[in-house]
Amino acid sequence: MTWSNREAAGGLTGTIETLRECCDRRPLEPEPLETLLEAAVLLEKDSPAAAYALNREVRARSAAGLRGAGDSAALERFYLTHRRALHFDALRDLDAYLQFLEFDREPDRRFYLPRRRQLLPLVRAMEELCAGELELLAVSMPPGTGKTTLGIFFLSWVMGKFPDQPSLASGHSSFLTRSLYDGVLAVLTDRSQYLWAEVFPAIRRIDVSARDTSIHLGADSRFKTLTARSIGSSLTGVTRCERILYADDLVDGIETALSAERLEKLWQLYVGNLRNRKKEGCAELHVATRWSLHDPIGRLEQQYTGSERARFIAVPALDGAGESNFDYGCGVGFTTAYFLDTKALMDEATFQALFMNQPVERKGRLYKEQELRRYRQLPEGEPDAVVAVCDTAEGGGDDTFLPVVALYGEDCYILDCVCYDGLPEVTDALCAAILTEHKVSLCRFESNAAGGRIADKVRELVREAGGNTTITKRFTTANKRTKILVHSGYVKERFLFREESLYTRESPYGRMLTKLCGYSTGGTNRHDDVPDGMAQLAEFLLSLTQEAVAMAVLRQ
Repeated sequence: MTWSNREAAGGLTGTIETLRECCDRRPLEPEPLETLLEAAVLLEKDSPAAAYALNREVRARSAAGLRGAGDSAALERFYLTHRRALHFDALRDLDAYLQFLEFDREPDRRFYLPRRRQLLPLVRAMEELCAGELELLAVSMPPGTGKTTLGIFFLSWVMGKFPDQPSLASGHSSFLTRSLYDGVLAVLTDRSQYLWAEVFPAIRRIDVSARDTSIHLGADSRFKTLTARSIGSSLTGVTRCERILYADDLVDGIETALSAERLEKLWQLYVGNLRNRKKEGCAELHVATRWSLHDPIGRLEQQYTGSERARFIAVPALDGAGESNFDYGCGVGFTTAYFLDTKALMDEATFQALFMNQPVERKGRLYKEQELRRYRQLPEGEPDAVVAVCDTAEGGGDDTFLPVVALYGEDCYILDCVCYDGLPEVTDALCAAILTEHKVSLCRFESNAAGGRIADKVRELVREAGGNTTITKRFTTANKRTKILVHSGYVKERFLFREESLYTRESPYGRMLTKLCGYSTGGTNRHDDVPDGMAQLAEFLLSLTQEAVAMAVLRQ
């Protein structure tokens, strides 16, 4: 039956439902799905949203057909249907574009498909940026994980969609920007590898200037569709940035990261040489390996705190369980063993910055790991007391921090901790569990707007679990920075932390020490919950000591 006869038989909507039922009954037969794709194409004129939704269904069904079809002829038809369905969506769906772009490449040469599961959240955020739903997107990932190639593919999509709106790509050096230019040009012109021309058939000319590292796809214009220049190059009169300002690794290395003067100069170059090229409405994409709290992404994150128009995505090398986030399979990516080997070869601060996207201020650090007192096992006998404090989260990515300490004379052994930035119901349960597990006799909650509620909830959960912790509340107005500095000497002299072999960096204990040793006396600290919590613990222990002395005097 031809499509026109189908339509006449029951109308387009009814035919679509009939085809769906047929696809459900015969999932490994390509013909019903081929006709369903035709319906999606016809539907686009009158109802684009419904057409694209139907086509996404076709894509899912054709992918399933490719996995399950045993007949070579059926396999070929599913293959062609999947290709057509991706092509249909490629103009408006970046994920579909990225799959279609490399559809005819040899499987072992494809970039996107082997990495799709891990990269898809970034792709969706880039779609929002292109659609104007975000003004700024910053993506932080370890070296070699595909962020630049993804950026190149994204730029090729944006250029095809908006050939008359100039974009600017920049990086720390002319070598890097030249590679961006070459990468985009290859996508646009190498038809043996990429299907860009099939997505954008209306673009019939590609004007390039190797000298100016520019590419133009639109009508004659002074400013080109894409110009690639290093951040230190002069951009006056070269371009205006209307669609995308793309910044790739503006920091060139550790020497710049360690120099406040160089970072400040870099920031001024970014503001004066890149950002002032933007016209109103231009979106901004940064991709980088992090080096410093004060690199451009760090400073932008401070500037855009709380903004719904900006998004900062950081994907660390290792997840919370210590497993690789970039083990893509198919012979690409990095295994957990690779990252652990890398970690063993470099200092902790560098690994945390480059691979975990957690840069710390190296200069002016208040606590240094090699200076902390450590223990392998507790002293013999029962401790004099087991107590804790809790610094509750106040939003904005803050951690709820609850360290548990066993007191042996004047020494304070940090047994365990909660160091978590998740939902309150999860945090409450973690706090109650750790107090119960270690039989904490006394815990003081710093009471802010949320702290009082959390203290009451945790007290209830501890009682339900059969624990016997006395929970008190204390409201504090002390200056946080001053408190941290004043009590740092007590922390260094009296507190003992587990030896490194007794915890992992991804555990709450490891997170605690990373955040403690990342605190700087100079500059801005994004999250100071752990050093503040340690200061609160020191203050609490001192108050207990003073109270004990006072009681002894009274007994005399």
